[in-house]
Amino acid sequence: MTNFKNSLPGVPSVEHPLFARIFDESIDPETRRVAFELATKGYAVLDFPDQDFDSMAESIKQTLHGHYDLEGWRDHGHKAGISLRVQDAWEFDDNVKRIACNEKLLAMLSQLYGRQAWPFQTLNFPVGTQQHFHTDSIHFSSSPERFMCGVWVAMEDIDASNGPLMYFPGSHRWPIYTNEHIGKCIAELEGTKSQAIYESMWRDLVEAHDAQPDYFHAKKGQALIWAANLMHGGTKQLDPSRTRWSQVTHYFFDDCAYYTPMMSDPFYGSIAFRALTNIVTGEHVPNRVAGYEIPESFIEATSPGQTNWHEARAFDPQLYLLANPDVAAAGVDPEQHYLQHGKSEKRRLRP
Repeated sequence: MTNFKNSLPGVPSVEHPLFARIFDESIDPETRRVAFELATKGYAVLDFPDQDFDSMAESIKQTLHGHYDLEGWRDHGHKAGISLRVQDAWEFDDNVKRIACNEKLLAMLSQLYGRQAWPFQTLNFPVGTQQHFHTDSIHFSSSPERFMCGVWVAMEDIDASNGPLMYFPGSHRWPIYTNEHIGKCIAELEGTKSQAIYESMWRDLVEAHDAQPDYFHAKKGQALIWAANLMHGGTKQLDPSRTRWSQVTHYFFDDCAYYTPMMSDPFYGSIAFRALTNIVTGEHVPNRVAGYEIPESFIEATSPGQTNWHEARAFDPQLYLLANPDVAAAGVDPEQHYLQHGKSEKRRLRP
């Protein structure tokens, strides 16, 4: 990359409108190949860059085997579409951490995205996820957007019968749709929040784009890098007697704000900022905007469930009674009623 001055530093290099100038012939061929595939398809396959991978994979299997109820999964969990996983096994398994912190992979990801990469989460699976296709952008996102990627690595050979990954090539270029786009205010939704509220929209998008799935029949030691907004999922595991050992590591990049869009309503005063640890250093990573650290007071004030912006205005008992004639008719103290009942009932403070 010769004399290139990036006028859009808030866009990942692999999704940059000036891609050809960034990944010119001065870049090594393997990095250019991976960059081109990420840019065009939203994913790229490579061999995991550690000669000891096979021995690490076998050690991880032995260490984690007792953490899963494989017998129960085969009896009933498989039919129910349940996924078995251990999150953040890097905290107690050195080989899981070693895979997540691979220096060659980190160097490549940093070059691909134009900012320093760091791992923040690991997931280890003994069987297929059987997960509805989705985009990680509602779960792990950043501002500027798209500075997140996942790396999945196969710990055994995977074919059509033991639950290969599936993805829709090119879907990473679709817009990122969050709560406001599907007409939801998550703060006001009752019950458990899950990605199910997005699934009909995702199916409609796939149909509208006439998107055709691709499947990753991986060999042991092959890795898949995928972009934040790539639509992907886990296929049905046709043979529940088999295993499908794999590890996913999620990566963010420096100088961003990190949050969960699915749990956020920014213009309703609620942002689910993430408190994250860099697995490489073990240190907390602050949320930043253009190099400036976001004040902790703002993060606390916008924490979901902690703020009721209706209360930011002074409570006026007369206006409360006008807005709630049943309370006025009952002849009860308006402020006491609001504190005991009206707040939880989300009653209006003003007509």
